[in-house]
Amino acid sequence: MSKIAAAYLVASGDLRPSANETCWPAHKEFEQQLTAVCERLGCTLTRAHPFKPEQKHGFITCQKEGVDVFANLDRTAPLIVAEAVWQYSQNILAGLIAHEGPILTVGNWSPTYPGLVGLLNLNGSLTKAGVRYSSLWSIDFEDDWFIEHLIQWLETGHIDHDTSHVQPFAGTSNEQALSIAADIASDLDRNRSIMGIFDEGCMGMYNAIIPDELLFPLGVFKERLSQSALYYATTQVSDADAREVFDWLINSGITFHFGTDGATELVEAQVLLQCKMYIAAVRLAEDFGCESIGIQYQQGLKDLLPASDLVEGLLNNDERPPVRDLQGNVLREGKAVVHFNEVDECSGLDAMLTNRIHRALGQPVETTLHDIRWGDLDRSGTTDAYVWTFEISGAAPAAHHGGYDKSSSMRQPAMFFPAGGGTLRGVAQPGEIVWSRIFVQDGKLKMDLGRGKAISLPEAETERRWTQTDYAWPIMHGILYGVSRDQLMARHKANHIQIVYATDAKAADLAMTTKAALAQTLGLEVSLCGTAADGGSLAL
Repeated sequence: MSKIAAAYLVASGDLRPSANETCWPAHKEFEQQLTAVCERLGCTLTRAHPFKPEQKHGFITCQKEGVDVFANLDRTAPLIVAEAVWQYSQNILAGLIAHEGPILTVGNWSPTYPGLVGLLNLNGSLTKAGVRYSSLWSIDFEDDWFIEHLIQWLETGHIDHDTSHVQPFAGTSNEQALSIAADIASDLDRNRSIMGIFDEGCMGMYNAIIPDELLFPLGVFKERLSQSALYYATTQVSDADAREVFDWLINSGITFHFGTDGATELVEAQVLLQCKMYIAAVRLAEDFGCESIGIQYQQGLKDLLPASDLVEGLLNNDERPPVRDLQGNVLREGKAVVHFNEVDECSGLDAMLTNRIHRALGQPVETTLHDIRWGDLDRSGTTDAYVWTFEISGAAPAAHHGGYDKSSSMRQPAMFFPAGGGTLRGVAQPGEIVWSRIFVQDGKLKMDLGRGKAISLPEAETERRWTQTDYAWPIMHGILYGVSRDQLMARHKANHIQIVYATDAKAADLAMTTKAALAQTLGLEVSLCGTAADGGSLAL
C-alpha cells in the first residue's frame, strides 16, 4: 500500500457524563500531541466527530452515536482510535467491525487517566470480534520506540511487535500436575459448574463475555441472574444480620475511613447496606448452586445501592464473615465464594479453575483480577526491574494484603457512586504469584499465563503511585518474569490480569503448570509467557 498521508481520528468515551467532562482536558492534550507527531511525519489527522460544547467534551458516548459517526466515513480510509480515558468499546465497535482500512489504536501512558486500561479493553474486544488492528502507546509520543513503530504503520498499515516471550504450552510430564488436572476435568464433566451472572456486559467489556457454546465443553454453564434480584434480596436481609457482619469486620481489624457527610464521605449506613448485599450474594449463590458469581454493579445497581466492592473482596477470601441461611445454617463455612469483579467472565472461569487447583495443592486460594493500570520504573531505587501498578476498582481479598488488619475501606468517588460504599483496599504483600488471562480469539478460548512476584516498595514510592492513580483502590506492585512492558502490551488481550499467590517459587511453578495442564485438558489453547523466577524455562 502507499504511505498513509491522511487518517481519521475517533475517540470513544465513557457512558458517564461526569467522567467524560473530567477527563476531556487530558485527552485533548493527548490528541494535540498525537496530531503534531503525525503531521511531522507527513500524515494529516482529521477528527471524525466534533467537540460538543454543551457536554464539554469531544468523545463518542454511546453506540448509536458511534454508528452515526462511522456511517459518514469512508470505510477504506486509515483510522486512528485515540484513548486517554476509560472507554466503552460498544461505542465504536459496530463501526470498527465494518471498517476496511488500516486501524491503529493509540493509548497514553498516564497514571492519572486510564487510557491504558481503555486501550487494552478495546484491543481485547477487537481481537474477539476478529477485527485486524495495530496498536501503540507512549508517555509523550516522542520516544524513539513509538516514532519508529508509527512510521511503520504509516508506511505499511501494520505494526510488528515483539512477542518472543510467548511460547505454546507443549504439555508436562509432572505427574502431580497431570493427576490434579485430570481429577478436576473429570469432576467438571460429571458434576458441572455454574457461573452466576448478575447482568452481563459491564462497562463495554465485550471481550469479557464468553459465548455459552465455548463454556459447554468445559462443563461450565451460566446462570443468568438479575441485579434487580440482588437488590431485592439485599432489602430482605435483617438489620441484625448486617450488624453481625459489620461487627465481625470491626473485630477483624479493618480500618474504615468514616466521615459524616454521606454525599461525599463513607458513613456507617453505607457499609451496613454493603453487609446486607454481601449476605444476599452468598445466599443467592447457594440458592442457585453457583460455584462463582460476578456482579456488574457499574450500571444500574450503583443508582440503588452503595458500591459492591467491599462485598466482592469479602467473597473472595476464605476467611470472611459467616453468612447463615434463613434456617440458621452457615453457608460455605471457611471457603471463599469465588467472585469475578465487573462480571468479567474470562476472569470468572480463570478464578474458578484457580480456586480448585490451589485448594488441591494446599496453596492460597484467594484470587483477584486487577486492571493493568499503569507501570513505571521504581523511583526509589529498590529494584531495577519494571514495576507494574496493578489495581482493581475497589476490591481485593484481604489475604492479599496480609489480613484484614492490614486492609482498609474508603468511599468510592461520588462522581461515579452517588450512594457511596467502601472499598477493600491495601498494599499487596510481597510474594510469588501466578498471573494469567483467558481470552477469546478466532472463536476459541485461549489462556496466557506466566510467573511473577509482588514486591514491597518504600512508603514514599507506594504513595506516589497510589496518589497518581486511584487512592481508594487496592494496589499491587507487580513484576512479571521475562516480560517487558511493550511485550505485555502487545500480547495481552484484556484490561484485566488474574493474580494468585503461592507460598514460594517452586510451589508457584507447580501451580502454573497444573493450571496450564488443566486448561489444555479442557481444550483451551495455552501459551506460557516469560520465564521462571531464575530466568529459565517455564516448562515443568
